[in-house]
Amino acid sequence: MPSADWDGLRPPSPADTASSFDDDDLDDDEDDQVNTRMRPHWPSFRALLKLRGFRLDTVGDAVAFYRCSADGRIPDYFWVRHSGDVQDALCPDAGLPDNLFRGTRTCDNTKVVIKAVHLRSREFAVIRFLSTLRDDPMNHCIPVLDLIEVEEEELGFIVMEQWSSQLIDDEVPCCLGLFLAALRQCIEHGVFMHKHRIAHLDISLRNLLTDYKGHYAYIDYELSRRFDGTGSISIPAFRTTEMPPECELDGECPNPFKADVWALAVLILRACKLAGYYVPELIQLTRPMLSLSPDDRPSMEEVLYAFERMVPTVGDLSRLPDFQHTIS
Repeated sequence: MPSADWDGLRPPSPADTASSFDDDDLDDDEDDQVNTRMRPHWPSFRALLKLRGFRLDTVGDAVAFYRCSADGRIPDYFWVRHSGDVQDALCPDAGLPDNLFRGTRTCDNTKVVIKAVHLRSREFAVIRFLSTLRDDPMNHCIPVLDLIEVEEEELGFIVMEQWSSQLIDDEVPCCLGLFLAALRQCIEHGVFMHKHRIAHLDISLRNLLTDYKGHYAYIDYELSRRFDGTGSISIPAFRTTEMPPECELDGECPNPFKADVWALAVLILRACKLAGYYVPELIQLTRPMLSLSPDDRPSMEEVLYAFERMVPTVGDLSRLPDFQHTIS
């Protein structure tokens, strides 16, 4: 895994009930409150996390990280930021938002990222549900090691394996076959979520991680919603990374599942450009996914079916990237 800087550059794994996913009993203000980004006072929960087997990163951990880096040098700005701090003082990563903190699982030194969310948030409910289906081969949610509830604070901690956001390993070129296998995982998770009536609603490269062992995983379910199959699925005041055209005029998303299909097409095209591949068959695959009308887009299951039919027609899967091609 490529080396990276401590502050932001270092590479970032209950029962399903209707009430656990249902926001209908919340008014708009309360819904906004439980689904807004949390800013916990991390030192207050240090002991609790330790009891659950997780240790938050300290200044000493950061110093050790820098000393093991290529040049072994500790940046001057780090000493300025942590002047006067003892080695055991907590050391938040300046490159992460306040609701995320890096740490370690003490039993085996597995590196983790801990995310603080509201206990009644949609994200906590969705992650809880996805974690119960961890063994499903089409579930490519980041591995979740623990879900910790702090009832008195209405706070939940999602403890995830720390994977890398640097999807392309600069030292080991990715052949076309492995690149297509990665895209297949992205499509599979979309199929898996939609099968369970969950729309991710923020599919993008920035919400995709890898363990450099051939596995890719989705993160960030802050916008995700699960629908029970009754009533309207339209979402007002919709916002997302890859905004589909039907949502641009008034901000309303009439079909969240078809919005995911649009975003997945954009992810595929951006991934091709990032990896250095020009694959006409993939361009053709994404065209119906990018239809201006959501009704004209295929379902996620249809996308996977088309992808599986496409792969045998691509040609030499052992070829390496061709960086002279670009995607407009």
